[in-house]
Amino acid sequence: MEKKQHFVRREFLPREVPSISLALLLAAVLLLNALLYLYLNKFYSSLGRVEPDPGLCPFGHFKFGGVKNCSPWLSCEAINREVRKLKCVGEGAVKKVFLSEWKEKKVVLSQLTNSELKKDFLHGLKMLKALQSKHVVRLLGYCEQQFTILTEYHPLGSLRGLNETLHIPKYKGMNTWHRRLMLAMDYVGVIQYLHSSPLGTLVMCDSNDLDKVLSQYLLTSDFHVLVNDLDALPLVNRSAGRLVKCGHRELRGEFVAPEQRWPYGEDVPFEDDLMPPYDEKTDIWKIPDVSNFFLGHVEGSDIVRLHLFDIHAACKKKDPAERPSAQEVLDTYRKVLTLLIREAAMPGTREML
Repeated sequence: MEKKQHFVRREFLPREVPSISLALLLAAVLLLNALLYLYLNKFYSSLGRVEPDPGLCPFGHFKFGGVKNCSPWLSCEAINREVRKLKCVGEGAVKKVFLSEWKEKKVVLSQLTNSELKKDFLHGLKMLKALQSKHVVRLLGYCEQQFTILTEYHPLGSLRGLNETLHIPKYKGMNTWHRRLMLAMDYVGVIQYLHSSPLGTLVMCDSNDLDKVLSQYLLTSDFHVLVNDLDALPLVNRSAGRLVKCGHRELRGEFVAPEQRWPYGEDVPFEDDLMPPYDEKTDIWKIPDVSNFFLGHVEGSDIVRLHLFDIHAACKKKDPAERPSAQEVLDTYRKVLTLLIREAAMPGTREML
């Protein structure tokens, strides 16, 4: 009798314990999947598709720095009276940029430097006013008569300094493949917004090389990407047969899209009138090169590149019509981020099951 009880005990326990462990493991996997879904759903809602931002003020108003109420854009009189220049922090072909102060807050004052480029400056101001969103630097005020624009200050500066910023001890924790991929997604989200903007399909023309592209965007303190310079943003209107050309000079190099290069060979001198126009797919061609910069050389970045290989190859199709839309690129980035975060969060789960 005792032998029989001993036999039953040994047969029963090994079956009961693994079944409990398996149930707990499955419950943990389901919970983790639910948390991942909620996190990624919240993150995705801030990217890509053009949606109104509840944090934005009505047209002609702004708020920043934790202030709850919206204020009207500052006028010429208010800028002259209340804004104090501190130092020059940059100068381009069109404007000079000053770190300034308004009501004890750091702001950025941009002023036209070349009177021959008034048209570009005013076009940039027009775009800045019309495109205010979570993708665009916040406009605080302007003065057309004095060719002055006031915008929010972001201390981390342009994306040209990204790698240096990520090596600062304070930000080293951000130097991961998933944070870098999220920055690339922000960038593609800006392109998608411009291609489906309230004004129509806009092309980011100030993008003839990587350094120039990076200078057009800002890195915020909470590690998001904003477009900052909208001086060269022509409109594509296919229904009206309107395409664009980025400037009136010959563009060279592999960074610019094939359709942006002179198509008639070295033997034929460049003539702007003979140069064929093109559409927004030039922006798509450049996405893999910009994303490659974002991904850097941290642990896991090569795995991300491997998962993005097919969509990036599609971006580099010679025929612009065969390239994906910015939305399709963004959707692929989302899927890759979801997949890789899930795999990183649950290593070996498949083998355990």
